[in-house]
Amino acid sequence: MSSSSTSNSPATLPFEELAEAIKGRRSDYGHISGLQLDRFAPAEAWSSLPYRPVFVGDTETGVLHGGVVTAMLDESCGMAVQLALDGTSAIATLDLRIDYQKPATPGLDIKAHSVCYRTTRSIAFVRSTAYQESEDDPVATATACFMIGANRTNMLADRRMDARSVPTLEAPDDPDGPFASSPFARALGIRVNDDGTLTMPFSPQIIGNPILPAIHGGMTGAFLETTAIFGVRRELGIAALPKPIGLTVNYLRSGRALDTFANVSIVKQGRRIVAFEARAWQDNANKPIASAFGHFMLRPTPGNDEE
Repeated sequence: MSSSSTSNSPATLPFEELAEAIKGRRSDYGHISGLQLDRFAPAEAWSSLPYRPVFVGDTETGVLHGGVVTAMLDESCGMAVQLALDGTSAIATLDLRIDYQKPATPGLDIKAHSVCYRTTRSIAFVRSTAYQESEDDPVATATACFMIGANRTNMLADRRMDARSVPTLEAPDDPDGPFASSPFARALGIRVNDDGTLTMPFSPQIIGNPILPAIHGGMTGAFLETTAIFGVRRELGIAALPKPIGLTVNYLRSGRALDTFANVSIVKQGRRIVAFEARAWQDNANKPIASAFGHFMLRPTPGNDEE
């Protein structure tokens, strides 16, 4: 999540009103994606994301793009943090670590259970599980830290964008493009530049906080993951998509209403495992808005052992 709540004259919301405000005032991307807050308790959120073909990361398998799961977990963790507070403080993601347990089954909705297990005056700590049929059989798990009092906006009280003006998430056809088999990457408008960097153009559909406005932290994470997948495949000359194992995103600056650029470098390459580092920036490459470190598993080669 890019941010959420605080006002010039903060007033504590009763818990039931707080939960209803969270239900009705999700981020713009949250509204567009269809993410729902299904159940809630103090510091605890159960959410769901309906399956949609535009979320697919590889049309050959029908498996969801890892960035869809990243964005859902980011926002779901943010809901749990809001449910641990009183509705008067803005929050913003500081870091988000995701461990991918298994690919999501095509055609099934994704669910998440997030718990904010500790808050201090300035920081909230969260853990979350994404699953489909049973929480005991997770698709991914996550831990995150959020900053409390991140800015002066209050998404739970201020008037948000009219829902009718929120755009839809669509993936234009591009059969000859680098993301021909990834509807979600195409929906984000990601393109490859001549120097090997990637661009995610700013658009209303990737907004997290519409008041600032600021890019959804989950969208930045999804962009970094896409950059890593594309860059590792190109660098190693492999046709098969690498399998994400884990990804840690550090949010360094707010993503403003500007185009975002990213690149990736391979930190270590083994027979089956690749470690990578990706960076995203906007108007100054020396001032990144986020960085990510993670591991991919490559398709096994006969006779090689996993490292």
